[in-house]
Amino acid sequence: QIQLVESGGDLVQPGGSLTLSCTASDLIFRGYEMAWYRQNPGQLRELVAKITESGMVNYADSVKGRFTISRDDVQRILSLQMSNLKTEDTALYRCNFAPAAQRYWGPGTQVTVSS
Repeated sequence: QIQLVESGGDLVQPGGSLTLSCTASDLIFRGYEMAWYRQNPGQLRELVAKITESGMVNYADSVKGRFTISRDDVQRILSLQMSNLKTEDTALYRCNFAPAAQRYWGPGTQVTVSS
């Protein structure tokens, strides 16, 4: 089963920065809109940022100006640069197509923002 695999999550203090990466060695990103999602237990999944095949981006209001999504279709890497992190950014972050395709959910990477 092909899965998207996320990495880069960590425990950071408020105001800190992290860069998340998403890869899939046997999955082609090119031509598809991709996105980062986040979710906490018992809460609805939130679309954090998305990027079209041409590079147009869109962000949730809560992360605008702090997060940057990017893609490298040759390396098949989707990235999320996060800065000025807040405690409310704590969540399990996962990547997927936009809209998400159930079959490709990976395990995610945990981001915890705490002092």
